[in-house]
Amino acid sequence: MTPSDAPSERRVGSQELTRRSGAPAPSAPQAQTRRSPAPPPSEPAAKPAKPERPALHDKAAAPVMVKMPPPAAVRLAQICWVLSLVVGAIAVGYLFVIRQSIDPDIEAIVREVDASRPSETISSAADIVFWCVFGAMVAVLLVQITVLVSFNNRRDNARWWMLGILLFLAVTVLAARQFVAVGDRGIPLDRLLLIQLGLSALGLLFCIIPAALRWTARKHDVRRGPAGNPAPEL
Repeated sequence: MTPSDAPSERRVGSQELTRRSGAPAPSAPQAQTRRSPAPPPSEPAAKPAKPERPALHDKAAAPVMVKMPPPAAVRLAQICWVLSLVVGAIAVGYLFVIRQSIDPDIEAIVREVDASRPSETISSAADIVFWCVFGAMVAVLLVQITVLVSFNNRRDNARWWMLGILLFLAVTVLAARQFVAVGDRGIPLDRLLLIQLGLSALGLLFCIIPAALRWTARKHDVRRGPAGNPAPEL
């Protein structure tokens, strides 16, 4: 046996001993595989935060139509016109009640114009005069009610209508004093008509005060900001 055969025999013998002992045979080193780090577990998405409640103060609120009390000038004008209507209605009722008692006085006034007319003509003329004045007084009341409603609804031309009906009422009062408010029974009617005329004129004066003019020009009452009872305009 040559010396070069000795190492090979040692290798064969060591392999045989390794197989018999059951140990795994040595293997060539393997290249280590690089592994990327595992991603972290996904977290659930956070819920969006609730919006804050809007502030109830120091905020420009949307305009809201409200029912505001009218200024004092408008109140006084309305009161004067309502009282004028009441007095006018009393005057109309009183004139209708005293019709029979004032017929002779009306006929006497018509006879002074033309005494040559027959009695039937004078009586018919007296009736015409009475019903013309009575109808004018009733027409004044109806127009006053219409104008009062228009003024409460803030119509632009309500004051002009009230001025016109005031002038018509003045003419009616003059006609009534001349033809139907005669005799002892006519004195209360004369006083009632003068009171009605004065109240209507006073109501017209109150409604042309600047506060009342602004109230009509505003058309609608609008509130901005927090709710509350606004102070009435003077």
